[in-house]
Amino acid sequence: MSQERWDIVLYFPDGPMSVKGDLVCRGPVVRIGANPGPGGLKVEGYRGLDDRQAVIQAYDGNSVSIAPVGHNQVRLAPHHNVDWSEIRPLAGPAYLTDGCAFHLGPAGRGATIHFIEARRLGVWEQQRVISAAAEADPQVEATDVTELRANRNIPAWFIPSALVITVLSAVAIVVPLVGVWQKDIQLLGPVDEGIAVYEVVDVQTELNTELYEGMEQPWAAFVQKPNAEAGRRSEFLDDKENWDLLLMQYTTRSLEQHAKAWSFWRRLDEVRDDYSFVVKQLRKDNLPEVFAAIPYTESRYMAEAMSPVCAKGWWQLMPEVAHRVDVTVADCKFAGKTGLWTPTELAPPLGVLKNAPYIKNAQCRIPSTNGCRIDLRSDLAESTRGAIELLKEAWQDPVIADSGAAVPIVILSHNGGYDDSLYNGGRKKAVNLKPAYERWLSEQGLEYDPTFAGKQVRCLDNDFTNHDACGSELHRHTQHYAYKIIAQHFLAVCYYGMNYGNDKNFAEWRDYSRGSGYCTGLGIPTAEQVREKR
Repeated sequence: MSQERWDIVLYFPDGPMSVKGDLVCRGPVVRIGANPGPGGLKVEGYRGLDDRQAVIQAYDGNSVSIAPVGHNQVRLAPHHNVDWSEIRPLAGPAYLTDGCAFHLGPAGRGATIHFIEARRLGVWEQQRVISAAAEADPQVEATDVTELRANRNIPAWFIPSALVITVLSAVAIVVPLVGVWQKDIQLLGPVDEGIAVYEVVDVQTELNTELYEGMEQPWAAFVQKPNAEAGRRSEFLDDKENWDLLLMQYTTRSLEQHAKAWSFWRRLDEVRDDYSFVVKQLRKDNLPEVFAAIPYTESRYMAEAMSPVCAKGWWQLMPEVAHRVDVTVADCKFAGKTGLWTPTELAPPLGVLKNAPYIKNAQCRIPSTNGCRIDLRSDLAESTRGAIELLKEAWQDPVIADSGAAVPIVILSHNGGYDDSLYNGGRKKAVNLKPAYERWLSEQGLEYDPTFAGKQVRCLDNDFTNHDACGSELHRHTQHYAYKIIAQHFLAVCYYGMNYGNDKNFAEWRDYSRGSGYCTGLGIPTAEQVREKR
């Protein structure tokens, strides 16, 4: 005896599995969860899911149902743009309609999924099918499909099975608060004045494991997906063995630090228009938008910021580096120099503190204001254009693109340099990222290493004047550079998406602040709250 087989088409609107597009799951019974077993839909990268969270049944295109397994939470809505915390979990089976959405797991965690359609795909042989009731309670015997009711096209066993699930799930009705089953992240949010940027995390403090698990969603979207695209290798996204979990831990700690500081949120609010501009330009050039946090760390998005080594402006470009990408720096004056100075080299000299003419006693000799007749490093559009050219140098390098760690390596290159040997007669700088990475591969006997950046964080203090690298391939300061930028961007996505989602450059971030978005458990302040603290 045979019957047409109906398969289930699902889509994840956000989170790690959103990149997979439409997923066709083989019917008539589809088990969904963190580890649903053979033939089930394994939901990876989302917190708060049981091994078998729910089951969908489809015996024809018009009678598709979803039911929770045991006490697990499943919510149903006409679309995904809802506040799932306001929707009561299902107590038993419910029918799915094309285009509706359901949420698995606690509100604020778990996964939101679109039901696209039930699709007729071939013929399946009727054998013993494990029913939803058997999934809910191992004591319930699996049933044979022997008869279909012509009036509803629902299997004869469906109603009694549904009753079993209803009884087993009845506890959901008498528990007044869904939160009883939730182990939510303790809301972070700002709690003290703090500072705008924390340079180094304290790795001695206990890792917030709930927060760490919650970081899988943005890490997949903003780090691993671009890594996979750069290397044209899907396993950089799909296989967590290719994730830099150590760097992700540092990022989690840094995010927790920054989230607690009012100073951080205030500055983020003040620079929203500039951040929006940079995100727009990065997207135009097909570069990861996480790079938009680089100017925040470098200058707090300040046009006239000047470092002790004369790096200036939004992106803190050195004079020679600016010259290389046609960001004009010309006719600069400084004490002890007769006449005006204009950079002509394409890279800073080796031993810049000792050999650069514009530095003396480890201090920049060029005045931060009106030091040069022309200095386009203080022009947001020009400096961003130049910075993008620099980022592309590293991003498009085949060795870095194939690393599985392209995002953190390119971020690190903005601090430690990409490969100055291309511009100074072949003399390599040990602190540049490409030679450092290649040196690491050679020492470790590797072809590539997606976990390179995390393994280089060896010096745990903030004494950046110390030249001991603590066994790392990178300078002390560079070791701590990438994770704080990634953390700051994760928070910027939450703040701008929640408060300024009407800005078209932030619009697509709104989903992270509702439903199953990672921002919902972070206590993101409103713009009004931030402005009250000024």
